[in-house]
Amino acid sequence: MVSGVDDLTWWQRGATYQIYPRSFADSDGDGVGDLAGIVKQLDYLATLRIEGLWLSPIFPSPMADFGYDVSDYCDIDPVFGSMSDLERLVEGCHARGIKLILDWVLNHTSDQHPWFVASRSDRGDPRRDWYVWRDGPTPGSAAGGPPNNWLSRFEAVGSAWTFDDNSGQWYLHSFMREQPDLNWDNPQVRDAMYDVMRFWLDRGVDGFRLDAVHRIGKDPLLRDNVPGERPHDDDWDTLHDRLRGIRAVTDAYSDRMLVGELYVLDLPRFVSYVSGGDGLHMAHNFSFLDLPWSATAYRESIEEFERLSTRATWPAWFLANHDLPRVASRFDTDKDGSSGHGPARARAVGLMLYALRGTPFVYQGEELGLPDAVIPPDRIVDVDGRDPQRAPIPWQAPSSAGPAAGFSTGKPWLPLIDQAETLNVVTQDADETSTLNLYRRLARLRADNPVLQGGAQTMIDLGPELLAWTRTSDTDSLLAIVNFATSTTPIEVAPVLTKHPTLVLSTDHTRERVDISELSLAPGEAVILR
Repeated sequence: MVSGVDDLTWWQRGATYQIYPRSFADSDGDGVGDLAGIVKQLDYLATLRIEGLWLSPIFPSPMADFGYDVSDYCDIDPVFGSMSDLERLVEGCHARGIKLILDWVLNHTSDQHPWFVASRSDRGDPRRDWYVWRDGPTPGSAAGGPPNNWLSRFEAVGSAWTFDDNSGQWYLHSFMREQPDLNWDNPQVRDAMYDVMRFWLDRGVDGFRLDAVHRIGKDPLLRDNVPGERPHDDDWDTLHDRLRGIRAVTDAYSDRMLVGELYVLDLPRFVSYVSGGDGLHMAHNFSFLDLPWSATAYRESIEEFERLSTRATWPAWFLANHDLPRVASRFDTDKDGSSGHGPARARAVGLMLYALRGTPFVYQGEELGLPDAVIPPDRIVDVDGRDPQRAPIPWQAPSSAGPAAGFSTGKPWLPLIDQAETLNVVTQDADETSTLNLYRRLARLRADNPVLQGGAQTMIDLGPELLAWTRTSDTDSLLAIVNFATSTTPIEVAPVLTKHPTLVLSTDHTRERVDISELSLAPGEAVILR
């Protein structure tokens, strides 16, 4: 689908950058990142020319799931700072033309949230039905097991049900036992959550990332999941109405945005949630995320998304976040067993995200080409093995700033990457060939070339190892190519290019020009040609 540049809004024009606050910048030396640390680094973020800044949860929490177990939706956890700190962050972002997006955990709360404390206190409590409570095969007893076969998203947790001895029923938790699911079938719950949105929108927040949003639509009959069939514990048909209600609250404010963490791998169903113009503005496409390192697989996925899209559909491209292995580690080893491909492929992914039609989502540290950290057994803290990608950002070389690499003056809550001496902000800032400066060039290129924002997109078949597409407008035309091969690959561009192209950008810093008669790309290299 084609969008005119004049029709685009802030969340379409440039990248949204995700910060995992615990690991971005620590201002007070306690080893945990905080809001004041983010404020101090806003000028750094401005050099990346981001349009949006998405913060993982900063609300009060017992931290069983590091903020994704919320005990108060309308305050700031002291580990991150105060409401005054958030106000300063909103002001600092807006002064730099950056919008602020909060991570809204809407499927579940902490078991220490006052709502759940009341709900589990007595079966007759007015908030009992704010959560999902059911009898098992033997009412009033854990005997016979839980109400159905639903499993937690976290393999280590097992069943998605926990028996509460006090009230004699089972409660549902799609994640940890400390994260009971809210009952979105209850209109009182919906109204309370709409009030949460208004609380933050009234304070200048520009949008929300909706955590695990597919989970708020469940089969009200709680039937068992059956292998090979649609799941009953998420992506139920009620989800469309739930999203329309959330969108209506958002639309009462000007220029706000909703992006969903929508783990729906059936692509037609996925696209239906972002195609009507009355639900999510964007959603993270996990079908795209789960692809192997294959040009053919990416081409087919992008083409299918475009084929299913309407004029209202806008892609949100991402290949990394706080839950996923970093790109430099995930794609380091090829299918033939060879390794060492990660750094080049991480740079190529950056170009791909910025050059595709849609919004690039960049997880903190991807602009530095960071790999996953090595976490010793005695430093593991996450129930689902996600510590390696959550390692703190190295701001300076440890040899000059100490072992915390400028992230903190204290001991970081997680170990840093082993390569912090070279893969840090200060070192990369001074190196024009670094991944950091590549990302800055990509951001500048997109900002300065409207064709990369709203231009039409056409996928081009240049061979099984090459992902290629054009971005065109009435006044400009660009060709992007990514080499997925582990060897140098010649390119036959005669059917695509009618005259000699100029090199706009290459992820290989040694490339200075292109020769149309004998153009070849190095392994993992990506280019944009005009």
